[in-house]
Amino acid sequence: MDIMIKKRNQTYEPLCVEKTKRMIAFACEGLEGCDPIELELDARIQFVDGMSTKEIQKMLVQTAIEKVIHTKKDEFGNIMRETHTNWQYVAARLFVFDLYKEAAIERHYKHFGYGDFLNLVNSLVEEELYGSYLTDAYTQLEIKELGAYIKPERDYLFNYEGVKLLSDRYLVKGLKKEVFELPQERFMVIAMHLAIPEEKAKRMEYAKKFYDLLSSLQMTVATPTLANAGTPFYQLSSCFISVVGDNLWSIYDVNQKFSSVSKHGGALGIYVGKIRALNSEIRGNKNASGGVIPWVRLYNDTAIAVDQLGRRKGGATITLDIWHADLYDFLDLKTNNGDDRRKAHDIFTALSVPNLFMERLERREEWSLFDPYLVNKVMGFSLEDSYDEVAENEFTKRYLACEECKELPRITVPALEVMKRIMKSAVETGAPFIFFRDTVNQANPNKHAGMIYSSNLCQEITQNMSESELREELIQDESGAKVIITKIKPGDMVTCNLNSISLGRIEKKDLAVNIPLQIRMLDNVITLNQTPVAEARITSDKYRAIGLGTSGYHHYLVNHGIGWETQKHLEEADDLFEEIAYQAIKASMELAKEKGKYEAFHGSEWETGEYFKRRDYTSDRWLALSKEVAEHGMRNGYITAVAPTGSTSNIANTSAGIDPIFKRYFIEEKKGSFIPKTAPDLNTSNFWLYKEAHTIDQQFSIRACGIRQRHIDQSQSFNLYITPEYKAIDILNLYMEAWRKGLKTIYYVRNQSLEMDECTSCSS
Repeated sequence: MDIMIKKRNQTYEPLCVEKTKRMIAFACEGLEGCDPIELELDARIQFVDGMSTKEIQKMLVQTAIEKVIHTKKDEFGNIMRETHTNWQYVAARLFVFDLYKEAAIERHYKHFGYGDFLNLVNSLVEEELYGSYLTDAYTQLEIKELGAYIKPERDYLFNYEGVKLLSDRYLVKGLKKEVFELPQERFMVIAMHLAIPEEKAKRMEYAKKFYDLLSSLQMTVATPTLANAGTPFYQLSSCFISVVGDNLWSIYDVNQKFSSVSKHGGALGIYVGKIRALNSEIRGNKNASGGVIPWVRLYNDTAIAVDQLGRRKGGATITLDIWHADLYDFLDLKTNNGDDRRKAHDIFTALSVPNLFMERLERREEWSLFDPYLVNKVMGFSLEDSYDEVAENEFTKRYLACEECKELPRITVPALEVMKRIMKSAVETGAPFIFFRDTVNQANPNKHAGMIYSSNLCQEITQNMSESELREELIQDESGAKVIITKIKPGDMVTCNLNSISLGRIEKKDLAVNIPLQIRMLDNVITLNQTPVAEARITSDKYRAIGLGTSGYHHYLVNHGIGWETQKHLEEADDLFEEIAYQAIKASMELAKEKGKYEAFHGSEWETGEYFKRRDYTSDRWLALSKEVAEHGMRNGYITAVAPTGSTSNIANTSAGIDPIFKRYFIEEKKGSFIPKTAPDLNTSNFWLYKEAHTIDQQFSIRACGIRQRHIDQSQSFNLYITPEYKAIDILNLYMEAWRKGLKTIYYVRNQSLEMDECTSCSS
């Protein structure tokens, strides 16, 4: 009696072993060291009556994955591990074949592979899974042409983890998770969407160019863009940043904004340094204020409650000044000791640190903590609204005046004692993140139009920000009914628009071609974006701020035979990021010629040329570019920022952000399954170039970060990696060196014994 196999369309057919053999051979084709017979034998498939083709495919995928890291004994009986990275691609192909078969059933076509793209777009627009603007912007013939341009073979660039992540999180599926969209179709739809603002005559050309960059994995877009482009509601930004004023309306207004942002997949950076301290007065009543902690807990509860359709909890970083009187309670928010009613375990803390604190820490002097409300009441100024410029130390003058004022209450403690508390929290929880406010504001190209109080969740965005203010509420008659009209003076609410150069998949010569396209894509994100908050729309139009970043930095160094802890690394970091800066600034200037400059350009350091002088850009090509920028303007007020790129770098099969690899190879457990992972393109020749993060001299990483920072107008999502062997003085020296080398921000302190939550919103 024949063994009957259940097909995906629920029909049965007799077992045909040859079909399985052909599929395995196809998956292994062209991949060195991947023998289809070996996979077939290792799978040990026990065919039984009623077995499904999906079960067979799953067994083969799992077998291929398990072969990535192979355990064996040497001649002396020692257990050794060998890596065979190509089996990741075999597993990926088998997984993709599964997607092809599922899509064929759901989309009603008979052949293996990709179906009719035009039919897909029309049907998903009709089902409201795609936005109708796609068929409005492109004719049926154009969509058909773009479908014909799709390159299915680029699916073979994915490794298993990358294509599975893309499928699980980002491909557009039905309400019952039916497979409709395939990987190359996702890339094409993103490209189509981001090309819509282009002139009709050039739209198809740019759609194809954008697709080529995306599908060849030479770049990645931010996760909200990856997930939402082409859909009916296309919130394409990763993060938003708000300032909270010292009043109830502002506190709850920011909370409402946070909920709207989180609902649509964004994270929020919240600056709370203006809120009065614990036991401050309210309307003349002494000891009435509960301080910042209750409001931080409010934002924490919102992060839990608005969980982005159950896919992940909301994300927020709360930033406080290091001179705020509630500092100690703030530092204990995420620790496990103390009163749990004053804890907030689901948000991330960050500290805004001026140069003056670091100078006093260096000299082992004392530090004073103040209530911002009483500073304003007694001194007549807001301490948080100033910073130290290179020539004019306004913050230091105001801070010293506060210390000299006997009527102003303060808490005075050794600066080293504050730093000990910071380091204790960082070692236990990974946070607080650090924001060096003077370094940030000194380098701000738009200081003429405002100042920067804090960063976003991943600490790479530094842009002008300010609080919104309630002006009045009016009751009016409208068609016989009463309506309430609220008038608000909008502040600068920062929007974080990201994509990244995949350095591990390009050469330096490619930057001149790729970067102008990526800048154009980012600028189009601003034009298209459906921001969930009105203030964010206004600020986006004012600055047209973008964040061109990089992923695959360690991958790039290894591809070029450069060790992490070498002088060659420092030289390459300088050359590479200067080239990125030049091409990005030039591309934005060229866009300004074509589409106009950003609103706040006049008076900026772009226009005055101070931006270029400050960074000692004195070569002929830089001087010529500075002159062109002054004449034609810049399309974007902020341009470069390096995000962590955690999930998108996995899709592109490269290393994350500017980080070294975590491990050369390891086995990751996710939802009960085990996935072997290796460094990108790991082999015997590059094995030792992939030095692992926790074995690297962190002082060297800081030096490299400082060199890159000169060429990045915003910041870098930079982590410190420590081990249990680190002493307190070693950690202190890392913070001091980071400040001395001109780093703007520090993200996590990644203790080898701790697991850290990642922000997927900020991936790019």
